[in-house]
Amino acid sequence: MGIVEKIKEIEEEMARTQKNKATEYHLGLLKAKLAKYRAQLLEPATKSGGAGTGFDVQKSGDARVALIGFPSVGKSTLLSKCTHTQSESAAYEFTTLTAIPGVLEYQGARIQLLDLPGIVEGASQGRGRGRQVVSTAKTADLILVMLDATKSDEQRRLLEIELDAVGIRLNKQRPDVVFKRKTTGGITLNTTVKLTKTDEKTIRTILAGYKLHNCDVMIREDITTDEFIDVLIGTRKYIPCLYVYNKVDAISLEQLDKLAHQDHTVVISCEMGLNLNYLIERIWAELGLVKVYTKKRGVHPDLDDPVCMRKGATIEDVCNHIHRSLSANFRYALVWGKSSKFSPHAQKVGLNHLLQDEDVVSIFTK
Repeated sequence: MGIVEKIKEIEEEMARTQKNKATEYHLGLLKAKLAKYRAQLLEPATKSGGAGTGFDVQKSGDARVALIGFPSVGKSTLLSKCTHTQSESAAYEFTTLTAIPGVLEYQGARIQLLDLPGIVEGASQGRGRGRQVVSTAKTADLILVMLDATKSDEQRRLLEIELDAVGIRLNKQRPDVVFKRKTTGGITLNTTVKLTKTDEKTIRTILAGYKLHNCDVMIREDITTDEFIDVLIGTRKYIPCLYVYNKVDAISLEQLDKLAHQDHTVVISCEMGLNLNYLIERIWAELGLVKVYTKKRGVHPDLDDPVCMRKGATIEDVCNHIHRSLSANFRYALVWGKSSKFSPHAQKVGLNHLLQDEDVVSIFTK
């Protein structure tokens, strides 16, 4: 029996099993098995064999945004409207057959927008090159799920299932669980909160299922069985996501209002160019980038070419971004802006100083 058949069999058994206190333990075991088989499915079956054609697009710019959706929802049109890249778009499905990158320039930042081919149901199991599409999405800093406003909500649910199956968790935080392997001493399990969605017996069984008999586990959050399995596998990606409903010019105002008030949702019309500026603003906000301006001694800061960093970036990150030898020869830095204690005057800081948006930095070396 192949892996796909085994996955299907476990899914059918889970669908048949009633969810209650008595079956919780059995369901936990099935979930652990299912996660293991799905991980095997994503790994290449053999080392040998000819090289396949992948979607390896070199990461460039300050951040990467992936466009994911079913065929003919307007991904290529959006890429053409927001960037200077022309992605072929037509009225038939599967117009785009490979990943097409474009660059979105906003507030001095260069954001790579990646138009991925349309995915079909069963993509996580390899249908329609779907595995390559969703694996490329794992490298993104933000995922835009493109949806057709004229179709049902089922499309959104199906896309979430496909992304979940390959280990992409949308708009979720990594569970606050510390897991550490050791050579001897058995399993040490500690919790700082009361577990209401799973229990210690289920957790110990899942650890045994993964042949983990010596480890330390510290749980600081009321997690589910699925979240604990995610921590054990360790390859899950937690990526922010925006649901973009296209073709809103073809629906009623009531439907438009309902869609617009959902969480993490933006409504647009690519054909008529409606709300595209707001979408770009939301992309910027979700990415959480910080602009830092550099300044040479005795010269005004360069406000045209900012260094774009992630929120929580330090002076050391800026040094490494400019040149890797800077942090080795670093003496001190002067910072003007929100992160300076003496704003509007400069503060003398070290490598660990946290920067904020629109700070001006002057670095001094040995």
